[in-house]
Amino acid sequence: MAQDYNKLVDLLATDMTSEMQDGVQVVIKPVPDRKERGVLDPRVLAVTLKQQQEHLAESVPFSLEAARAGMGWVNTDLTTTVITTEEVLIPSVAQPILARIYRPQSTELLPAVVYFHGGGFFGGTLEPVEHPCRLLAERANVVVISVDYRLAPEHPFPAGLNDCFTAVTWVYEQAEELGINRTQLAVAGDSAGGNLATVCALLDREQQTQMIQYQVLLYPVVNLAALPTDDFEWRLDDYDINENQEIVQGIVTALEDSDGLLNRLYLQGTTDVQDPHVSPLFSDKLAGLPEALIITAEYDYLRLEGEAYGRKLARAGVKTKRIQYNGMDHAFIEKLGQYPQAEDCITEIANGLKGRFAVMKSDTKTIGR
Repeated sequence: MAQDYNKLVDLLATDMTSEMQDGVQVVIKPVPDRKERGVLDPRVLAVTLKQQQEHLAESVPFSLEAARAGMGWVNTDLTTTVITTEEVLIPSVAQPILARIYRPQSTELLPAVVYFHGGGFFGGTLEPVEHPCRLLAERANVVVISVDYRLAPEHPFPAGLNDCFTAVTWVYEQAEELGINRTQLAVAGDSAGGNLATVCALLDREQQTQMIQYQVLLYPVVNLAALPTDDFEWRLDDYDINENQEIVQGIVTALEDSDGLLNRLYLQGTTDVQDPHVSPLFSDKLAGLPEALIITAEYDYLRLEGEAYGRKLARAGVKTKRIQYNGMDHAFIEKLGQYPQAEDCITEIANGLKGRFAVMKSDTKTIGR
């Protein structure tokens, strides 16, 4: 079984297409063990069928406690070197912010990634992203700081966002003590965490602090109410589905928020849903943002808005790359060790980070001559 998994990981590293689309470098990775287009990855299908058998996919009234308890996935630590883990409390005006620091062994100052977990702004913890963060620290040779920001509805917008930006600022200001090169700082996040990451980049530029040099957005929420824009309108017809129609449609529409639940939980009437700090797809201040890597899953409700955000970043002059994993569903990074795409995704993020920081190092040497 491990041999089959490793073979699929190897295939994902080489079997892909790459082209420029609307100014975005788009890399498409097909399902590694299926040649057909428009098909669900066999591992996603198996997990979905099992969940349906366990009645987890039944429609039931929303319960905050049940939704939170159902988030996350037990995954695997794939690191092969020593990655130390340290918990810290980041000082904040509101209340201390818990964070977990993952560090490879090094005698040099390392680049840093401040990571924000997903969970719809109302759920999620540090646990499901622990192993992905550890693997990223190893493969990119970076310090990863995973932030346990405050959650709605107990702490509505902008509490969680403020925590995230406070964490970025703290890492930047404490860089030397943390063994970090402050000139090589990135933000990253999945789903709601991807929203928080790119909004932190927006705040960084708006406040002219210029701390963040790279952003990694894994299937990000960038349009909270999925409202149509000049360049975006959500349509099921934009998904290529050639088998298991009912199952795939259920997967794709699983995150559809037709009754505005996220808006009610996260914003609670405090802010317009089109505010760029809530829905960055509506921002007209994207010029000057740091280089972006966007990860999308073919059968994710958020895929289309992620594509639109990539196009808008590129139109604003931001160097943008998007990697799409065909056959995948939302939150696949949490299936590390089970879905080969999750491991390949961490490797691709690591490559993006190393490439960006290598360019920065080269530019610095050139300027210094």
